[in-house]
Amino acid sequence: MQEYELNVLEQYDVEVSGTRKTRGAVLCDSDQGLLLLKEVKVSEKRIPALYELHEYLNEQGYTRTDRIIQTKEGEYLAASEDGCQYLLKSWFQGRECDIKKPAELLAASGNLAKLHVLMCRSLANSVVPGAHLGEEYLRHNRELKKVRKFMRGISPKGEFESAFLKYFEQMYQWADCAINELENSDYDKIYRESVEKGCMTHGEYNYHNILMLSAEHSHRREPYQIAVTNFEKFKRDVQVEDLYYFLRKVMEKQGWKVRLGDNMLNAYSAIRPLSREEMEYLKVRLIYPEKFWKVANSYYHSNKAWISAKSIEKLSMAIRQTEEKKRFLEDIFSFHL
Repeated sequence: MQEYELNVLEQYDVEVSGTRKTRGAVLCDSDQGLLLLKEVKVSEKRIPALYELHEYLNEQGYTRTDRIIQTKEGEYLAASEDGCQYLLKSWFQGRECDIKKPAELLAASGNLAKLHVLMCRSLANSVVPGAHLGEEYLRHNRELKKVRKFMRGISPKGEFESAFLKYFEQMYQWADCAINELENSDYDKIYRESVEKGCMTHGEYNYHNILMLSAEHSHRREPYQIAVTNFEKFKRDVQVEDLYYFLRKVMEKQGWKVRLGDNMLNAYSAIRPLSREEMEYLKVRLIYPEKFWKVANSYYHSNKAWISAKSIEKLSMAIRQTEEKKRFLEDIFSFHL
């Protein structure tokens, strides 16, 4: 056990028998079961509300989340000697949701709907509202134009710059269209209502944060037991943002398979029916070329003298998948650019 781990864990009323490294954290075997120790990257002000959310979900019978364990002094965070802040959380024996298994993706979509039903309430501690989508997209569009202007001034241009400039107009047409669709939708209304009612999003509902647990003790009707972790980016917002994010991540890996996407939406709406406004919202989110913007933004803020093969591959995929996404939007949302 590392000295800093020992120093931090001594602040808790737990007996740890062993530790091992995992992605950006430390797994601990203890007398209270499996725990996870991780350095806090989130604002300290958010932690009391996060603790309250986990406790509330647990009281409602949704017990499979990574609840925060308090120190002996009743604090949410423990500090190491070098001043770094740590969270200790309950954890689960399981594996990440398999993106290649449709049955697991559908179970995870239904599970998200159950979470959303519970996560629509006010907490005693304040929860930050998410950014307004209109403002976010206008900012993204300004950033895309800034990247284009920068690349036009480069000589000679590399593979990345050439591909970006070649397809910029085509991709920007999608970005512009998303803003027009957003302005003609009921987004303002559902955004305002969601924030006022205290409806919360997980903020990062992806397959890394969805753990499939052993089915040994589950009921026959529930083939998968699912634990949801890492709520640190939760906020008050339109809840189907989580569904959009999960769906987009899956579709990018699965080549925008219409049937799978439709089944994921159905699995969610079987538990928490999607309104017309929410379907409209999902459509707008999917129209925006988020991957293209993300790759461009990452390029702009990185060392431009050396562009990794991975960045070129991501840009090519964002451009290539636009046709697949176009078909998806036509089939699911009857949208035509």
